[in-house]
Order: sequence, then structure tokens, then C-alpha cells
Amino acid sequence: MIFVIDTSSSIAALATIDGDRHTELLLSARSPELHPALRRIARSGRVTKVAVATGPGSFTGLRLGVAFGLGLAMGLGVPIVPLGTLRLQAARSEEPVTAIVEAGRGRYYYLAPDGKPALGTPADIPSDRKLVGNVSNPAPLLAAGHLFKPESELRSFVDAAQKLIETASEVPYRSLEIEYMQSFSVATKSEPSA
Repeated sequence: MIFVIDTSSSIAALATIDGDRHTELLLSARSPELHPALRRIARSGRVTKVAVATGPGSFTGLRLGVAFGLGLAMGLGVPIVPLGTLRLQAARSEEPVTAIVEAGRGRYYYLAPDGKPALGTPADIPSDRKLVGNVSNPAPLLAAGHLFKPESELRSFVDAAQKLIETASEVPYRSLEIEYMQSFSVATKSEPSA
């Protein structure tokens, strides 16, 4: 069974992939049920691989999900697979979309089709594609003219994860990298050359 963990946004997504049998649990990332759910799912079957969303996203959320997933993988001696949060959101759509994740202070991480991950305000995000992502308050994005792709037209989280896992590479435990808000904003900030 592959255990998939995404705690990078306001909605935590936990899933299992066991052959043709898929399960999925979505709950608030701040829910007191998150820790018990992680433990319950980890005990629900023989885990053979762990996949974790590695950001960008919430510092606390990423630490929680990645630490649990990494500890589980190391403890069981099974492979771990990193999944970029924005690519995971984009994989929910069959058509090109712009994936988004909240970054705080009215900003969002976003990934336009064929683009690189970026950080910006709703006005900075290209509006030529519909948005896909879990956000706690869509009003600023809607006010800026963005449209969300309806949930009914999207793949489930578990199906999107399975699609990405098919081509994702396992990494050594010590090589797992997380894209925190701070490191992402520094990495994307343009610095004048000296």
C-alpha cells in the first residue's frame, strides 16, 4: 500500500493506493483529528511506499506531513517519493490549469502551465486558465477575475497522486527537500547582480 500525505495547505489530504483500491480523506489541516488519522491510516495496511507533498506551502503543515511520512518510511525501511504540491494540484485536471497554494499575507504560490513555480498576489497570477487548489478564502482571487475549475471536473486527490507517482523518483531519506515559504520566496526573488 502506498500512503500519500499532503499537509501543505489549509486542507490536509491523506490517501492510500493499494492496487485498484484507493482511499482518500480530506480534513482541515488544523483539525485535532489529523494526527490520529495519520496513525490510523499508517496502521491500516502494509505500507510499501510513502509519498509526501514537499511544498511550497505552510511551514508547520509541511513539517508535520513530511516528518510523519519520513519517519514512517525510515521506520519501515520503505521508499519515499516527494511530490511537489503545485504539480499535485495541477495533476487533478486533464486540461491545463494554474495550480495555487496559499502563501500568506495575501500572496499565493502558483504554477501556470509550462511555467515555473512563482509567488505573487492575485493580480500577478495569469488569468488565462482556471485555478485549481485548496484555499481557505477564494474571495481575493475571484475579485481579481480568476475562476476556479469546479470540483466535479477534477480528478480526486488520490487519482492525481497516483498519476504523479507513476513517473516520480524515489529519493534517499537524507535527500528529501522541502520548499518552505521562506526558502521559496528567497529562491524566486530577483537579486540585482553586482
